[in-house]
Amino acid sequence: MNESPPIKAVATGAAPSGASDEKSAAIAVQHMFNEIAGRYDLLNHVLSANVDRLWWRRTARKFRHILSRPDAAVLDLCCGTGDMALALRRQAPANAQPYVGADFSHQMLRRGSDKFKGRGIVAIEADALQLPFPDGSFDLVVSAFGFRNLANYDAGLREIHRVLRPGGEFGILDFAEPGGLFGKVYTFYFRNVLPKIGGLISGASGAYEYLPASVKRFPAPQQMQDEMRDVGFTEVSWTRYTFGIAGLYRGRKATSKS
Repeated sequence: MNESPPIKAVATGAAPSGASDEKSAAIAVQHMFNEIAGRYDLLNHVLSANVDRLWWRRTARKFRHILSRPDAAVLDLCCGTGDMALALRRQAPANAQPYVGADFSHQMLRRGSDKFKGRGIVAIEADALQLPFPDGSFDLVVSAFGFRNLANYDAGLREIHRVLRPGGEFGILDFAEPGGLFGKVYTFYFRNVLPKIGGLISGASGAYEYLPASVKRFPAPQQMQDEMRDVGFTEVSWTRYTFGIAGLYRGRKATSKS
């Protein structure tokens, strides 16, 4: 039998070292990702043994029923250097309207913009907690390994809910803490080995010490799903990837009542 994840105290949002409130937390996260942007892709692939590519493809396939529509409006939120946006775009028909990749890290978005050229993706520098889009702008919002870094999770969910059209869907792909014996081995690697490798390659040890701390702080799957329901999402679910190292949260915005 699979071991249930431990119950965690509910966290309001990311809390990098030295941050005292939501504003300082957001500034610290922004600075951190600007600092590691140049080595971000390399480290993702090295530290995950390229499994991250599989996670992006698998997530994109989950939303093929939306992505196959030429008129679908799609947002990759906290898009970073753009790999999730590109995976989504590969599921789209040739005549699909442009997708949007949004992030508040200027340096990460610069690298994403280079990848987006000629791929039907528009890069927009924006704060996930104050998106510059009208209500009901998108049929699909996806965030891969970015939502966990928001300074306020509830506010992030509410903003996603706001910009989705009635009946629209969202997905959050992010790390989790696996249970059982495998979980103990992986947790040791994740908390003790990965930060050293990440710091050595990137030259920014603080960012890779923050990573396991942020995963530990992030709500457990059941708690996260409860928060999603509280915001108003329906058909809420969580699907584990690779023994629970990561997982995909999904939800739908209810259609308007007639």
